Amino acid sequence: MRRILLTLYRVRGPLYGVTALILVAVAFTSGISLGDGARQVRNIVAVISVGVLTVCVLLVFIGPRLIPTREAVAISAPVSGRWLSMNSPATKVPSHGIRLYGQAYAIDLVHEPDDTARPTFGSGSAMRPAREYPAFGEPVFAMIDGVVVRATDWRRDHRARSSGLAIAYMLIEGAVRELGGPGFILGNHVTIRGANGNFATVAHLEQGSVAVKVGETVRAGTRIARCGNSGNSSEPHVHAQLMDRASPWTAQGLPMLFVDVVLDEGGPLAALPGTGQHMIAAVPRG
Repeated sequence: MRRILLTLYRVRGPLYGVTALILVAVAFTSGISLGDGARQVRNIVAVISVGVLTVCVLLVFIGPRLIPTREAVAISAPVSGRWLSMNSPATKVPSHGIRLYGQAYAIDLVHEPDDTARPTFGSGSAMRPAREYPAFGEPVFAMIDGVVVRATDWRRDHRARSSGLAIAYMLIEGAVRELGGPGFILGNHVTIRGANGNFATVAHLEQGSVAVKVGETVRAGTRIARCGNSGNSSEPHVHAQLMDRASPWTAQGLPMLFVDVVLDEGGPLAALPGTGQHMIAAVPRG
């Protein structure tokens, strides 16, 4: 029974998406006159979809209790220089409020170099150009040795959402992006499969910046792309996560630590900065 529940928990995202679309279709066709047979089929489909949707909601609460506890995996930082941690699993899990798309232990990193000021939220334009942020265009590195299994960089870099009103717009925009699946949430991204079966993903990359191809073997520290503002992103930053599957649809997030980084308290050490904490990472030697 436990195994069945875990399997259902893995596929809750696709199940939820499909049943939600079916219910929307049922709602839109409710005003259309149908024959008795077709109407009965529609009603049965609606009831089944509501049941599946209910199961998906219950799995959100039951599933996390069934997931086995794992030790954090030590990997290379995907960036170099001074970065601010946002939405860190060192502060709370799931770090982004949800476990969907393998994000349970994901971290967001915003570049804050000592010599360049990052635009203050709420100042200036409500939607600043992405290039005004120091993170935009910064090199992004492979976190593990392995083989590239996903590499996409065709999505555009949009403006930052740099005010309360813009964030409200982003929430609506995010709901629309969800209809397109995890690719439209992650934006441009690269996923690497390690020898131990772990999958490392970096996301929100700059359009046209990905320097690796699917099937290519890379080493940790290899420059693979540049930081951008694609996908469901409020400002240019690097989203990094470790997963147990290649597909975000069915992956579970895995805990991780960055090796040889310096946190506010000192270092170097193997650690993950908490939300609001700065991290300094050396230039990787890939």
